[in-house]
Amino acid sequence: MINEKAYALGSKSSVIREIFEYGKKRKSEIGEENVFDFSIGNPSVPCPKIVTESLSELINNSDPVSLHGYTSAPGDINVRKAIANYVNGTFGVNEKAENIFLTAGAAASLTVSLNAIVNEGDEVIVFAPFFPEYRVFAEKAGAALRVVKCSPPLFQPDLCELEKAVNEKTKAIIINSPNNPTGAVMSADTVEKISALLRRKEKELGSQIFIISDEPYRELIYSDKEVPYITKYYDDSIVCYSFSKSLSLPGERIGYILVSDKCKNAREVYFAICGAARSLGFVCAPALFQYIIPRCLGKTSDISVYKENRDILYNALTSFGYEVVYPDGAFYLFVKALEDDDEAFAKKARKHELLIVPSKDFGFGGYVRISYCVSTDTVKRSLDSFKKLYDEYGETQNG
Repeated sequence: MINEKAYALGSKSSVIREIFEYGKKRKSEIGEENVFDFSIGNPSVPCPKIVTESLSELINNSDPVSLHGYTSAPGDINVRKAIANYVNGTFGVNEKAENIFLTAGAAASLTVSLNAIVNEGDEVIVFAPFFPEYRVFAEKAGAALRVVKCSPPLFQPDLCELEKAVNEKTKAIIINSPNNPTGAVMSADTVEKISALLRRKEKELGSQIFIISDEPYRELIYSDKEVPYITKYYDDSIVCYSFSKSLSLPGERIGYILVSDKCKNAREVYFAICGAARSLGFVCAPALFQYIIPRCLGKTSDISVYKENRDILYNALTSFGYEVVYPDGAFYLFVKALEDDDEAFAKKARKHELLIVPSKDFGFGGYVRISYCVSTDTVKRSLDSFKKLYDEYGETQNG
């Protein structure tokens, strides 16, 4: 017999991927310009020139055998040193290259980290709304997912509910800031309070509780807000980073895991990460894209395009009457559905060729996610459809 859990995951796509595939089909039927696809977080802004320049230089001036050969299983040590130097200089921390493991993107980072620290029967806490794949990653590692809801409109974690949720089974808390799907940024004050709470719980329960910081959107900030660096605040922390969004490289799958040097038994945790990566087949991240990292650290694509898209959409939708969470980062709008059933609302939006994602799978019903990492022209042309959708509900209520 096949593995039934694997079959269940493979036979039904995530809601995001399902809508994305529907969009591809619909575009082939009526033309790409007639479909307003806000389904997936696939950056529309080209990667910065430093990426293509670095690739060209490496390809033209390197020995092709070594360039495309295996690196060390955790990644090239010089690349890891460059990351450590950048992190330390940027965030005022003291992390070590020897505690960094290069991965095929943030999904691999999260999967490896959870499999490294979780034992069967443990629990992993997430703050809702959360990226739906957290559940898949945690359950594959043998953990149960415990959900703590954030409170609108700011969507900061509810610390009272977190206090109730932490127990002797708690192994980790995943934080994601800027957040997918709300775009909310977790404040330094909130991070300090979460850290203090967990330190107290570690002593009270006699256990080690990790914070795993999922950071694919760290650089996508449209205000002067700080995105706190978790290892400054909490010792037992693991950073899962991806270059997919900052450098517009989602298809190249490159990122890393960083274990805080202050983590209790940091080397043991790191070796567990090495072992989890080995057992999952995630050793030796794509070599070519490892080698461009030192040249691209701190660089981003032109995120001013996303800021413009956010402002156009936010201002238009709120003027129409939609209730919208104001995002300080990432490239998503979290919008209150015009009926209680967010899935039904998202399906009705398709009549206007609007592809938006219902929030039920994010663990927080009643909203939809709009991914605005599309062309500004697409955003502008979609506004009439959003207005018609809103008016359609108004006519229903009035009639």
